[in-house]
Amino acid sequence: MTAPAVPPGPNSQIDRIANRHVAMMAALDPIEATGMGVDGHDHELPDYSPQGHAARFELSRSTARALREAWEQAGSADRPQDRITFEAMQERLGLEQALFEAGEHLADLNVVASPIQQIRDVFDLMPTATAADWQTIAERLAAVPACLNSYAESLRAGQPTGPTPAVRQIELGADEARKLAGPDSAFRRLIATAGQNESGLGAGLLAELERAASAARAAYGELAEVLERELAPKAPTEDAFGRDRYALWSRYFVGAAVDLDEAYAWGEEELARVTAEQEALAVRIAGTAAGVPDAVRALDDDASRKIRGKAALREWMQTTADQAMAALDGTYFDIPEPVKRIEAMIAPSDSGAIYYTGPSQDFSRPGRMWWSVPEGVDEFATWREKSTVYHEGVPGHHLQIGIATAQAGELNDWRRLASWSSGYGEGWALYAEALMGEFGFMDDPGDRFGLLDAERLRAARVVFDIGVHLRLSAPARFGGGRWDADKAWALLEANVSGMSEGFARFEWARYLGWGGQAPSYKLGQREWNRLRADSTAGSDGSDDAAVRDFHNRALRLGSLPLAVLPSALGL
Repeated sequence: MTAPAVPPGPNSQIDRIANRHVAMMAALDPIEATGMGVDGHDHELPDYSPQGHAARFELSRSTARALREAWEQAGSADRPQDRITFEAMQERLGLEQALFEAGEHLADLNVVASPIQQIRDVFDLMPTATAADWQTIAERLAAVPACLNSYAESLRAGQPTGPTPAVRQIELGADEARKLAGPDSAFRRLIATAGQNESGLGAGLLAELERAASAARAAYGELAEVLERELAPKAPTEDAFGRDRYALWSRYFVGAAVDLDEAYAWGEEELARVTAEQEALAVRIAGTAAGVPDAVRALDDDASRKIRGKAALREWMQTTADQAMAALDGTYFDIPEPVKRIEAMIAPSDSGAIYYTGPSQDFSRPGRMWWSVPEGVDEFATWREKSTVYHEGVPGHHLQIGIATAQAGELNDWRRLASWSSGYGEGWALYAEALMGEFGFMDDPGDRFGLLDAERLRAARVVFDIGVHLRLSAPARFGGGRWDADKAWALLEANVSGMSEGFARFEWARYLGWGGQAPSYKLGQREWNRLRADSTAGSDGSDDAAVRDFHNRALRLGSLPLAVLPSALGL
């Protein structure tokens, strides 16, 4: 596929500041640069030391100051798009500065989205077609030891004053680092593919790759030692973030201030609503006296709902996404041509995570859905996973991120490539899952049951996350007293009928160490539903043309904080 040229973008003073910020951010965070498709940094890795974080903080502060000065000069005479950019960047940059000033950059360790994972995962995005591609990979691999050393430096610096990761996250991080250092390391699997390259890499480059991969593995082993021997003995045992720390992270992830006590109460109500609907559907699936576990067994025993083998899984993901793309384009969305390409991928890792990576800005690298299949798993149930494909692919993250990326003639680089709010993005993805139910794509009772199963988990983790981190009172059925990790596990067990214990434990550890992120999905979905109702008022919210117009306008704005999105939509 020939990549389309990226046309010149908007060019107001606000746009130029935003574009310059992206270019400078790419230089300071090469992992972000690769994710955005910004050239020139694929051989590099970030400096995660306190000095590296300070440089990124200074960039946020100087950009925010330049934006204020430009806005004061231009005022209301400038473009409406400038107002949106100004408000969104001030919100995002302001929170980045608040998190830095609170020392959160020195506590960046969890089981899903910290440098331990990000350094490894960035290699999945790098091209491997030519010897030049592999040379770039070799250079980035060679940078892993220094990058991990800088990361350890920040973790050490955070312990005397805090905040600091809880011991549970440190120990799990050490386990993951040891796996990346071991004989089954993802780095070994990466280099094994180099020898199979059709272009022929030559003995010299292959040897360089082997040396760099070996050094990367050794560096992860050294990090595991630091985590286990230096940091774990001094780490706090309590998982809870506390109200003040949690409120700051909640604002960051949601993209708006949240009434946390109201959100907790709403989460309880939403969990009860979804549970009742799922229990009623279980009776339809498995019989009069059936409960949710009976329906799960009936669906799992249905051979027509099973897929065997990773190749068949990838093909099913691709077909499901392509069918959704064809059905939705021109009906509920107007999808730009480059966005119509999506790739389903089996990830090199085996954590069990399912995720999406966006296209490069010129679409030479398409948007991709990734499935990290756990070791030994070779059978998959479509009823469990159909809503996940809609979440990660179409009409979920792929349309949301892809359509924004395609707006080169309308949006500056920050709006197209760099802006991210979980409340907007993950809220949209949950909205997209429910949308497919509304549009008739989940009418099959098994598929509908799977959608409700996913919704039930998302509601449960609103209660879990806010309850644990704010140290709220737990219901008597989960032991009473204050929420803690054990009571939260009981809550999770009671509400994840279709999930293996291993994956449920991963989710449990994720919420304990990444406070504020998980509820942003459901809270964001609630806001998307409200915005659609307000935007389509007078058409009863179901008129196809009104819904299509709402989707097109919203997605062409780029990812915005939920505090800014309503005014950007004129609501």
